[in-house]
Amino acid sequence: MFVSDFRKEFYEVVQSQRVLLFVASDVDALCACKILQALFQCDHVQYTLVPVSGWQELETAFLEHKEQFRYFILINCGANVDLLDILQPDEDTVFFVCDTHRPVNVVNVYNDTQIKLLIKQDDDLEVPAYEDIFRDEEDSGSDSDGSEPSEKRTRLEEEIVERTMRRRQRREWEARSGSGSEPLAAALEKSSRLFPSPMSDRTASRSPRRDILFDYEQYEYHGTSSAMVMFELAWTLSKDLNDMLWWAIVGLTDQWVQDKITQMKYVTDVGVLQRHVSRHNHRNEDEENTLSVDCTRISFEYDLRLALYQHWSLHDSLCNTSYTAARFKLWSVHGQKRLQEFLADMGLPLKQVKQKFQAMDISLKENLREMIEESANKFGMKDMRMQTFSIHFGFKHKFLASDVVFATMSLMESPEKDGSGTDHFIQALDSLSRSNLDKLYYGLELAKKQLRATQQTIASCLCTNLVISQGPFLYCSLMEGTPDVMLFSRPVSLSLLSKHLLKSFVCSTKNRRCKLLPLVMAAPLSMEHGTVTVMGIPPETDSSDRKNFFGRAFEKAAESTSSRMLHNHFDLSVIELKAEDRSKFLDALVSLLS
Repeated sequence: MFVSDFRKEFYEVVQSQRVLLFVASDVDALCACKILQALFQCDHVQYTLVPVSGWQELETAFLEHKEQFRYFILINCGANVDLLDILQPDEDTVFFVCDTHRPVNVVNVYNDTQIKLLIKQDDDLEVPAYEDIFRDEEDSGSDSDGSEPSEKRTRLEEEIVERTMRRRQRREWEARSGSGSEPLAAALEKSSRLFPSPMSDRTASRSPRRDILFDYEQYEYHGTSSAMVMFELAWTLSKDLNDMLWWAIVGLTDQWVQDKITQMKYVTDVGVLQRHVSRHNHRNEDEENTLSVDCTRISFEYDLRLALYQHWSLHDSLCNTSYTAARFKLWSVHGQKRLQEFLADMGLPLKQVKQKFQAMDISLKENLREMIEESANKFGMKDMRMQTFSIHFGFKHKFLASDVVFATMSLMESPEKDGSGTDHFIQALDSLSRSNLDKLYYGLELAKKQLRATQQTIASCLCTNLVISQGPFLYCSLMEGTPDVMLFSRPVSLSLLSKHLLKSFVCSTKNRRCKLLPLVMAAPLSMEHGTVTVMGIPPETDSSDRKNFFGRAFEKAAESTSSRMLHNHFDLSVIELKAEDRSKFLDALVSLLS
């Protein structure tokens, strides 16, 4: 059920309890976690933090901890599947779910005892009415006057009873047989429970109900940033601090960087946060020289859409920002020539452009944003500046929100093998604190390497014609042995590569039909297990709604061909597939979407 009063129904409930936090591996989830940690620290709430990168880790961690905790908080995971069916919890276990994934599973919405959804009600959720999904078949075919209510259970109550019985039977079976069955078979069985077809169970016995569920579940998209939701809770509790506000800004910016929300949604949420920024930082607005060594100041900016440019050279930033690289077509000789023309139009000496931004002449930096915007307009780049925020730590440390997103993301998905996924998660979490600026600067260096690798891989794919039309979608597969290929086996890195590749391809192709197509991207995952990561990206022209239909399409294609697929990622449009099943899977996908 949706929680309407976050203070009473959530915070005051967990305030006196030991709680367990499951936090997904994305920047918005980390920011939401930082805000909640700060609140818990303020009120001395005991908690345990467990990072989870996918459904298998979530299940394993829950089994490990379920005896010690009654209350569980899930951040950016859990809303879009039937959580009780997956985790099989005891009847008194309660889950608080703060998740951006949409659509929200209908059983989660209408379960009012164990599932508490910390989700903004003003998001366009479009949840089907209870009566349309869970009504009795007998009721739908007859004129019910509301008599004899005690003789009939609602459909949801029946399903909850059934699930409870199945959970008990499963626990008894596990106790008798012990654990340790075949891992692949178990993983595939779990995957089938995670994402049952809406037409596969008794709920689908009537066509109208099946159609309603299908229409509701067919597209995947994202709602309000979890960090923003947690900041609003802090504000409600009158415990919001400038640090918390900055984490909310970084969480929203993560959604924008990863194209998870529409431009309209981003601008609307920036407006909400701008009011909080004015409230928290009003004393410094007209006093440029009020910074002290330990001061933190957040400012609204109308800044350049260039990745990390204040921590890089302007030339490197122009070459490795998706927006400019795609529009200049920098993978071609002609594109490199256009970049030189662009720099000449601005009147910037090449020596200045290629040295660190911090070392550029102050006289050039003063009007740089206006100069770049003016020249960008001449070269067809009308969106060179964007609404964002920056933060000053003392005199010399200034970061744009997107800088922090790229740095934190790179720390979390670091390809270095000197630590586990949990180590990388903790390092990324630590980098968000102002006391750990050394980690943030290290993250910026990793981010530069990742952005370079992304643009080099895009250039390689386009120059060797690896992006091919399969009819209803474009397809690109990274081969074993490609430079930096292991970096792109990680979902966030692969997602950024795929979205930037699609932007570049749309700018490069003359085929009008291909410009309108979505992209399916594949990258090697594990040579040992012979698996690949497959991801679906909506068409570049669909930027008005950012809805993704590939999750259900992948499910159907795998089902019809018996392809060995694992839905382990929290985004339904990302799957793990046996490499040898790839051909038949793609054939089925082409047939399904044609």
